Amino acid sequence: MTKAHELIAVVLLLVALGTVEIARAAPDFLPAWNSGAVKTAILSYVTTVTDPESDDYVAASDRVAVFDNDGTLWAEQPMFFQFEFVLQRIRQLAPEHPEWRSQQPFQAALEEDRETLLEQGFRAFRPLAVAAQTGMTLEQYHDMASAFLQTAKHPDLGARYIDLVYAPVVELVAYLQRAGFKVFIVSGGDIGFIRAYAEQVYGIPRENVIGSSVQYELKETDAGLAVFREGGSTAPNVRRFKAQNIQLHIGRRPILAVGNSDGDLAMLKYTSDGSGPSLVLLINHDDADREFGYNEGAERVLALAPSQGWHTVSVRRDFNIVFPTQLTN
Repeated sequence: MTKAHELIAVVLLLVALGTVEIARAAPDFLPAWNSGAVKTAILSYVTTVTDPESDDYVAASDRVAVFDNDGTLWAEQPMFFQFEFVLQRIRQLAPEHPEWRSQQPFQAALEEDRETLLEQGFRAFRPLAVAAQTGMTLEQYHDMASAFLQTAKHPDLGARYIDLVYAPVVELVAYLQRAGFKVFIVSGGDIGFIRAYAEQVYGIPRENVIGSSVQYELKETDAGLAVFREGGSTAPNVRRFKAQNIQLHIGRRPILAVGNSDGDLAMLKYTSDGSGPSLVLLINHDDADREFGYNEGAERVLALAPSQGWHTVSVRRDFNIVFPTQLTN
């Protein structure tokens, strides 16, 4: 080997070593996710749709991502966290309503009979929610919900509800926002309740929340005009209404969607049925050790995911951590 060839060999070796060091030093944009097919798919997709040289480039104005809330952005077991807020409000209002002691579902709420309330489901939640969450201004409701979330703790895990967010999913939200995505919450939960914490907990602006809603009424008060929450309700933001309300409130078809239940099916399919590149992630709660293992209410969407080309996210396999602070169930 000539001296020239030796020099070239040394240079090539140094370049190769430098490449390795660069690769080792490359930032991990999603450290809360384990390496694997799902994480690779996310990173590859975002890189592709944000690269102006890519055939699948998507302009920033069309980079819309939608996330379900309960069971997707934060936990939802053993019952929706908003239900716990409603139960607290019922207990606070009980002295003004002695008749509740012998009326269901109020009696079950006051006796903290969660088993009965879970069995009755929406039939119990609706009258309780109306009694607990109406007849007040939007500002009063926001303050009450915020105060609850700052102190109230999960009955089993002992952590505040706002600390039971899924760290990898919230991390994904921030990653998408840095990549020029507009991120929206599309939930069956009360829009006012979610707006009380969306900015603080998820970094998602209040105006980017789409949810179920009571009816509002504008009233004159001593302090001026105010909007009040009233007892009637609009259609709940679930199933097909999620897709319809995305179009109503956003006006663009999402290119990325994340959900966890059959209630998200229309939203996920609406996203993947678009003409451009899309990414759909379905959270599968298969880790009973680090959170709650269950698939009730998600049987249909889990069975459909492979044929739709959706990525099923295993909490056990794909989440490096689950909550910001590790807990033991």
